[in-house]
Amino acid sequence: MSSLVPPKPRTMTAKRNFAIVASRFNPEYVQGLVNHASTELREQAVGANLALYQVPGAFEIPAVVRELAVQKRADAILAVGVILKGQTDHAEHLAGSVIYALQEIVLNHGIPVIHCVLSLENEAQARERCLGDKINRGTEAARAAIGITNVMLELRGRVTTA
Repeated sequence: MSSLVPPKPRTMTAKRNFAIVASRFNPEYVQGLVNHASTELREQAVGANLALYQVPGAFEIPAVVRELAVQKRADAILAVGVILKGQTDHAEHLAGSVIYALQEIVLNHGIPVIHCVLSLENEAQARERCLGDKINRGTEAARAAIGITNVMLELRGRVTTA
């Protein structure tokens, strides 16, 4: 099964602020996502400010994302975590509540939030999507963050395309 990787977004002239809110749970996989996202942001959004906030688990991500949105401390926020499914429905409920909370924050505060809280079947999927280069979801999240900030800043009349 192949995945379409979003193209690299066009360069914009405005300085941007990005925040990554990352879970400490499943640290190897989350760190892989954070590393790939940070690298992509530094390469494609040259001069952008990047801040990292770590929280205990995926459930706590929306609380910090909301606080950043309320304070308008970022042009886009990347929510990063890894939920591995187990024997119960816990992972499904957790993933659903995080998705719902993040979407509410976007709609209520007008700050783009990139959803990179992955709900995966097993560690093989986590290695492929979090640690590898071929379909790394951290890279994709960074590209989405740059793309949406380009659109939002353009709509707000703050930038021109380069």
